[in-house]
Amino acid sequence: MAKTLVIQPVTRIEGHAKVTIQLNDAGNVDTARVNVIELRGFEKFCLGRPVEDLPRITPRICGVCPWSHHLASAKACDAVFGVQPPPAGAKLRELCNSIAYMEEHILHFYFLAGADFLLGPDADYSIRNVIGVLGAAPDIARKVVKVRHMCAHMLEVLAGKAIHPQAAVPGGFSKPLSPAERDQLRKNADEALELAKFSIAFAKENIFPKYLDVVKSLAVINTGFLGTIKENGALNLYDGKLRLMSSNGSYQDFPYDRYTEFITEHIESWSYLKFPYAKQWGEGFSMDIDNPKGIYRANTLARINVCDFIDTPLAQAELEEFRAKFGRPAQLPALSLGAADRAALQRRERHPVAGRSRDHQHGNAGKGYAAGGSRCGLHRGAAWHAHPRLHHRCRWSDHQREPDRWHHAQQRSHQHVGHASRQESDQRRQV
Repeated sequence: MAKTLVIQPVTRIEGHAKVTIQLNDAGNVDTARVNVIELRGFEKFCLGRPVEDLPRITPRICGVCPWSHHLASAKACDAVFGVQPPPAGAKLRELCNSIAYMEEHILHFYFLAGADFLLGPDADYSIRNVIGVLGAAPDIARKVVKVRHMCAHMLEVLAGKAIHPQAAVPGGFSKPLSPAERDQLRKNADEALELAKFSIAFAKENIFPKYLDVVKSLAVINTGFLGTIKENGALNLYDGKLRLMSSNGSYQDFPYDRYTEFITEHIESWSYLKFPYAKQWGEGFSMDIDNPKGIYRANTLARINVCDFIDTPLAQAELEEFRAKFGRPAQLPALSLGAADRAALQRRERHPVAGRSRDHQHGNAGKGYAAGGSRCGLHRGAAWHAHPRLHHRCRWSDHQREPDRWHHAQQRSHQHVGHASRQESDQRRQV
């Protein structure tokens, strides 16, 4: 007799989902689906909003990764206004992205996924959580909690708040970095780097070898991959061109404003989630696990697959070891946990000294992009690392060439921007 099994809620995720498994008369699985059951509506209620509202609204998409949405929205605002942030503003944005990456990956590795690996899949589910990790490895847990809290505090120092930030603005960044703050952040970054090195060594010695057989057999599927890289092919987690890699390792690079030439979306009635796929491959869309068509991944595994190298020495050494074992592109889905470790190591390794540049400090911020009597200000002396072209009044109706970019921007985290009057802009920019 046919039967439907429902697992609800799905835990350890940001959002709401359930798993529906349909059994046939013989008791075998006919279909298994992950149903995303929350309607967000951001693509609709952002329409018509003032341009400067969007970097403040879009972080509410997610409480775990608000910085990704915040910075992507700010970059979309840059594109609408046709400006680029001055060097200090760009550096501060990327520094925030790196710190948020550290904090989020600590959350994922230790709090969400880590319990299954540290305690083992046979442990009772009631203790297979962060409290169980604290009991099983108290010294590690204390260190992890401390560094995660420290990373959140670093974001507060840089941007005023860690969750649902408002610091990135069209054309720049709204808060300078003082020398004292820079020195403190450098010490914190060094401590975060030490945790990253410990984590990857601990995982390679105590976790990954235990589960290698499972990794090689669990949910195996061959897909393509999508990620951002620098012009020279190095890993880039903040900006850069997009690289769409097929399952055989061949790839195409393209700028984000050509996104709709390469990617489109499929919709299913059983989920509010959209299903983007690679229309550039010309094979349509299919989620058949034995013969997927148009399917690509955009996760941590994708990022280290698409890059040619990582431009920091420790992370590059780990990448070489990873590829020697699993090839390129690595397809095994369970490798994503190890990929996250390597990408997070690059973030910690790249930015321990990011604050040393004097461009971040109030006196040199903006490199001359200033108005209103402040070298780092937009106007009225406000300390904004922003481009002076943002004095101009800009409405969405002036940018009708952009609708395709916006239509897909929200889903891809290149958020839509609307319009703002000069009066509204002046009010919001005051410090």
